[in-house]
Amino acid sequence: MPTPQLRLGPISPAAPGALYRQIVDAVKREISADRLLPGSPLPSFRMLAEELLVSLITVKRAYEELEREGIIYRRQGLGTFVAERGHDRTRAAKRAAARTNIAAGVHAGREAGMSDRELQQVLRDELKRPAPHDERQKEAG
Repeated sequence: MPTPQLRLGPISPAAPGALYRQIVDAVKREISADRLLPGSPLPSFRMLAEELLVSLITVKRAYEELEREGIIYRRQGLGTFVAERGHDRTRAAKRAAARTNIAAGVHAGREAGMSDRELQQVLRDELKRPAPHDERQKEAG
């Protein structure tokens, strides 16, 4: 099975977060967007390091974290692959983060004096807006 070309976006020391964390987040994004499916091979440490212009240690650290989280797995002599439950794990983490962000938004809105009715209207308005990076929504619309 050929290794897919990953769209990891810019990985840069100028971007927020450590380089390895940017790689971790980018791989999770590819998995949750269904561009990397269970069993999909990932590039070798060396290949990805060369492609992203980062050190082997940076890629190794990113892959180790993804493996610890159960999102990818490695097979000696075969390579690194997306785990069967990798998609579920990335989605669960995103759902938890969404809940945390919504709770923080409600808290901030209440501190700013917004009523529950105003907060609900803000949420309804946001839900009406298309998600700019959601490929499936663009295709359906």
